[in-house]
Amino acid sequence: MRFRQVHLDFHTSEAISDIGIHFDKKQFQSMLKLGHVDSITIFSKCHHGWAYHPSEANEMHPELKFDLLQDMIKAAHEIDVRTPVYLSAGLDEKLALRHPEWLMRDKDDNTNWVQGFMKPGYHQFCMNSPYLDILLAQIDEVVQRYDADGIFLDIVSVRKCYCHNCILTLRTEGKDPFDEQAIIELSERTYRNYTERVKETIHARKPQMNIFHNGGHISRGRRDLAQMNSHLELESLPTGGWGYDHFPLSARYAQTLGMDFLGMTGKFHTNWGEFGGYKHPNALRYEVSLSIANGARCSIGDQLHPEGVMDKATYELIGAAYSEVAAKEMWCTDTTSVADVALLSLEALGIHEHSIHTGLNDAGAVRMLLEGNILFDVIDLEQDFSRYKVIILPDLVSVNATLKAKLESYFAQGGKVLATGKSGLNEAGDSFVIDLGITWLMENPFKPDYFRPNFPLNNLGEASFIFYSQGQKIALADNGIELGHRENPFFNRQLYKFCSHQHTPSTLKAAGPGMVESPNGIYIAWNVFEDYASFGSLAVRESVLYAINRLLGSSKTLSTNLPAQGIVTLMEQKKHNRYVNHLLYATPVKRGQNIEVIEDVTPIHDVKVSLHLPSRASRIYLAPQLIEIPFVQEDNKLSYTVNLLDLHQMIVIDIAEK
Repeated sequence: MRFRQVHLDFHTSEAISDIGIHFDKKQFQSMLKLGHVDSITIFSKCHHGWAYHPSEANEMHPELKFDLLQDMIKAAHEIDVRTPVYLSAGLDEKLALRHPEWLMRDKDDNTNWVQGFMKPGYHQFCMNSPYLDILLAQIDEVVQRYDADGIFLDIVSVRKCYCHNCILTLRTEGKDPFDEQAIIELSERTYRNYTERVKETIHARKPQMNIFHNGGHISRGRRDLAQMNSHLELESLPTGGWGYDHFPLSARYAQTLGMDFLGMTGKFHTNWGEFGGYKHPNALRYEVSLSIANGARCSIGDQLHPEGVMDKATYELIGAAYSEVAAKEMWCTDTTSVADVALLSLEALGIHEHSIHTGLNDAGAVRMLLEGNILFDVIDLEQDFSRYKVIILPDLVSVNATLKAKLESYFAQGGKVLATGKSGLNEAGDSFVIDLGITWLMENPFKPDYFRPNFPLNNLGEASFIFYSQGQKIALADNGIELGHRENPFFNRQLYKFCSHQHTPSTLKAAGPGMVESPNGIYIAWNVFEDYASFGSLAVRESVLYAINRLLGSSKTLSTNLPAQGIVTLMEQKKHNRYVNHLLYATPVKRGQNIEVIEDVTPIHDVKVSLHLPSRASRIYLAPQLIEIPFVQEDNKLSYTVNLLDLHQMIVIDIAEK
């Protein structure tokens, strides 16, 4: 995989004439050079259903007069730019109008993406229909006739369908279409059959060709789905509904899977397919820097004008970001993350639906970990727990026999957990089944209530702090140490019994433990990660970070004074016997109703970093500047200062030969 990819959309209506009339090889090449692009995903078939080349398996766009796909491949290959080829797999509006009986349906027989045919938009196909054979023929034609460097298939994933084909399949098998599990099982089987047949079709002609199936999100906990791809492309357009929290969460999971992956954002101000919309260059600089800091390569989405002219402003914008990536690549290949903490994702456990709109618990946890400058991975149950010093069980992790055995083995090796809310309870939710130094009594009937810590919180005085989320009433066991207690309000707010504008004040009386430490870790009696994602309370965050830092103690790998909006990662390049510390700082701000943008970048001065590494450093330098910086090494503690952080800085630690 290359580092600097463009994903070039071309979803072009048949109502527009003179398609590609101004495409020019030299102009196309000059824009790729201007953008420092080394790979571009170009198009065979768009959402409208048209091919952009002569085709027997499909129909060429009626307003296109030449083989645009072939001309783009040849032009790109002349300047050593790779060309994966895109086919819209799930959408084909031309065919949807001819064969609506092949479309996906919900329980009420409605189509999606658009319900019915009286609104503009696309309709999604069911792969348990004759459409699949048509799609496979289109793919086969591209692989056979064109020098493609991979196949990208869009709008595909495991999706429940109630179309007449799926209903007939279930009834023929003697299954009940009203049985939700039967529908889910068929959707899994349909998707597996689709990916297997695609792979057979492509690899029959080109056995090593890369294949990626894009569903908008890489599902945590579904390694089987991830491995149906040759690599991963993490679609995560911050302004398009994913937000700036999605990519770190998705990437920290992807980097545990042992697969090459890239981060896919876009040049657009809003969402995909926006003509005339542009991000500030600093936003793209930040987004590609975030990708390489998390072990990913980069992809930026663009859309070609119907006349075939590449937009100069777009490639100036992309070039501002990719010129920096080009200078940094050598320190970003073959990396593995260094992580003290692992977040056991609720999505990976099946508690949250697989969606780009990440559940509050996972999102709140990742936001806290980023703001606390904690080195972490996001994991599923297949991951080796022993790699981590602390594992977070966020808010809703019920413990079955399998997880209990895995945790007890982890505890025996000295591992610690941070469990919150209902995490640690059995599947019935009425008792703790791992030893956290507590006994569960009941769900606290008061909500919200208050936490009074026995320790100082950063930037906050001594107080009883409101915790908005659901709490649990617990009692101390013999091996538990109380780190703070709960205080209840005088009463819950009710119609005829309320006080002031919001919630009722605390009675200021201890009502049982709220945070407890035991030999196996720390338990906090609220859904604190959901709380932080919803309300952003500083007291909640500082309570959690205190617990994590207490559990890590002197074994914590990295400490820094980087402000909360900064991001820090530590990647190891074993092949080169070095570590690469990434520091990023930019502040997204809200524009309009639901769009976060990055515009101004504030330089940060005198960022201090301390590392505990198993080996001694021989040299530390800034990359790509190749400027050596002084450092202090005492026992296994390594300290240095970065005088200036301007959006993104890499610090390379060469390890001394043993």
